[in-house]
Amino acid sequence: MARFASFREFYPFYLGEHSNRTSRRLHFVGSCGALAFLAVAIVSANPWWVLAALACGYGFAWTGHFFFEKNRPATFRHPFYSLAGDWVMFRDILTGRIPF
Repeated sequence: MARFASFREFYPFYLGEHSNRTSRRLHFVGSCGALAFLAVAIVSANPWWVLAALACGYGFAWTGHFFFEKNRPATFRHPFYSLAGDWVMFRDILTGRIPF
């Protein structure tokens, strides 16, 4: 298992694990859904929606990995860096740095 001294070292590895465009799109859609469910959780003051946010985000992302990337999600080996990578990649897609 690779070790990374910083997120800066990890992110290029993370992007390599997301080279498939369909997988990136599924990650993006899952992140959008997760944000929507988190908003519902806040507005409704119902914490159960947080579980829906997690299921949506991870469900779409893991579908991308298992069916399109054919690799194991980085979440299992590097959970904190992977979570940060999801949101940095989300931002990079929004800003056009990574093709959607």
